[in-house]
Amino acid sequence: MIDPLVIADLSRQIEAVLFIASRPVSAAELAASCVADPAVVDQALGRLAEEFADSRHGMELREVSGGFTFVVVRDCETAVEAFAGARRPDDLSPALVETLSVVAYLQPTTRAEVARVRGVSSEWALSSLEERGLVEECGRADAPGSPILYGTSARFLTLFGLRDLTDLPPLEGFAPGADDVEELRERLVAHAERRRQ
Repeated sequence: MIDPLVIADLSRQIEAVLFIASRPVSAAELAASCVADPAVVDQALGRLAEEFADSRHGMELREVSGGFTFVVVRDCETAVEAFAGARRPDDLSPALVETLSVVAYLQPTTRAEVARVRGVSSEWALSSLEERGLVEECGRADAPGSPILYGTSARFLTLFGLRDLTDLPPLEGFAPGADDVEELRERLVAHAERRRQ
């Protein structure tokens, strides 16, 4: 059994490293930084997670994007947003969210495929998401012209609090059923007929 004082001291070191880190830090990096055995780091991370799970704290330890980081707890977000400004640089328009969703679920995917799914050109949206570091090039498609393939980045996982892509909600929960599709089709046809009159 590992001495609880060793775990407590290591937890403090990990907390300090995560506090200054600008990105999630993997357990292996923490072990190297703190010169500690990975098994002991796992125990220290567990202790730290328990400590910050207490409602007395404004942050919690979360595993995202292959590493660990502190995130603001939900009931403290309003105060943080008021201090940092109402609009954060990560605010995304509906068009950007839609494009990002298509890339997240279809990756790796091409611009043409994203445009086909969205029904509109997505060049500006993809460029904007690339500039924000949420989408990145991840190769070339084996197709005429070798179009660029896009996928989500580690920053995407961090921003949305995902460990990896398997944490994405199942797409089936958002897909309309056959009745919904038929109702939508009828409404669109009726709308088109009214416009022609």
